[in-house]
Amino acid sequence: MQLPAPIDELVDALAAMPGAVAVVLGGSRAAGGADAASDWDLGVYYRGALDTSALAARGTVHPPGAWGRIMNGGAWLTIDGAKVDVLLRDLDVVDHWSQRAVEGSFEVDCLLAYLAGIPTYSLMAERAVAQPLRGSLPAVGDFPERLVEPAVERWRFSSPFSLEQARTRAARGDRIGALGQAAKAVIEHAHAVLCARRVWVLNEKRIVTLAGLDEAQALFDALPADLAPWVDAVERALRGRPISAD
Repeated sequence: MQLPAPIDELVDALAAMPGAVAVVLGGSRAAGGADAASDWDLGVYYRGALDTSALAARGTVHPPGAWGRIMNGGAWLTIDGAKVDVLLRDLDVVDHWSQRAVEGSFEVDCLLAYLAGIPTYSLMAERAVAQPLRGSLPAVGDFPERLVEPAVERWRFSSPFSLEQARTRAARGDRIGALGQAAKAVIEHAHAVLCARRVWVLNEKRIVTLAGLDEAQALFDALPADLAPWVDAVERALRGRPISAD
């Protein structure tokens, strides 16, 4: 892929960091869903210790582990007017959770900016859609067949549970809690739909539309004073989008 010169220079600097194994293009630009406002997502895969001095010279670095075991760390940069997210990925951790995904096992971590949490198989999803820029990584196959059933069941269980919490909170007049739990339920249902379709999900940004849940999305546009009947409407909207491989 032809990169703008300033981005290409940054990629060279990242690849030269001691400990780096590969630099990849990720996110919407790698997945083919980018628009004019899309950031540049660059992933740095490393093993062992990583010397981030070259990255620190360009901005504030959140070191490995600062963002948790899955998101790890990185930096938010502005390069020649373009927003660039540099994400650090420990290959030992990536390999571990990728193998667990192949075996049909995963966990969900609480993470800032995520409503429903981040599934550990996201690390395999990133590898599957990433475009190598420097270095090399072993190829990643399709959505693991053994992961489909446990992932669908995990999200299928979570969504109604969150809806019931939304209903309870709505009955108590807790609008913030009701809305938060209802939104969480929609995203969990979207996860289930997309896992059943064997579609990799990188994050929650476009997951509702990707799963075909526009009817549920529209319910959040005009909220009534009484949220209890509204939560019921959200549930009906989710039931209208069955969880299947079709």
